[in-house]
Amino acid sequence: MPRMTAQSQEAARPVEVDIEEPSEPPTAKDLSPGEVCPREPLTMRVEALLIATDRPLTEARIGEILGLEGKGAGKAVLGAIEELNREYDKTGRAFRAERLAGGWQILTLAQMGPVLNRLHTDRQRTRLSQPALETLAIIAYRSSKGGIMRAEIEAIRGVASGEVLRGLLERRLIKIVGRAEVLGRPMLYGTTKEFLKIFGLASLDDLPPVAGGQSS
Repeated sequence: MPRMTAQSQEAARPVEVDIEEPSEPPTAKDLSPGEVCPREPLTMRVEALLIATDRPLTEARIGEILGLEGKGAGKAVLGAIEELNREYDKTGRAFRAERLAGGWQILTLAQMGPVLNRLHTDRQRTRLSQPALETLAIIAYRSSKGGIMRAEIEAIRGVASGEVLRGLLERRLIKIVGRAEVLGRPMLYGTTKEFLKIFGLASLDDLPPVAGGQSS
């Protein structure tokens, strides 16, 4: 059997290798603060914040969220907002970034008001149940005469209306306008400005005529 030389014995020794233990993934507190999504355009990042926020954001707050540092951070954010508005104007968008309550928020253009009003009106109408609409109609046609008692509403509808009235009061579509000059002085109900706004009426005079020409 051949003998191993000193050199071969040295080569045959097991090699010790340091194996690095797998490290735990970094947590939020381990991450060093820095600019967020720095590879994305600043306009895109600012736009994302303005679209997602439910309240106005100042330039300083936007810069803080994005991790921008230095005295020029606020100026850079303002420049991005101005660039966004130029792009919105150029492409004929229905919105723009507007300064509001000391901050910035994306709002629809004023001329889009009637479109949005129609949307909100339809939503309010779809939320009202048939009993609520019936009760609201009765109250609306009697509001010009000083209001109507609950007993009168129930006499017209033929069913108890206490729950429906509470719902309409909560929605601010009706209000208590006074008390009747009868025994017990029951409350009188009338419609509100919110009712006129939702149904697109300038006043109760704009209500369509009742079949038969009677409004009581």
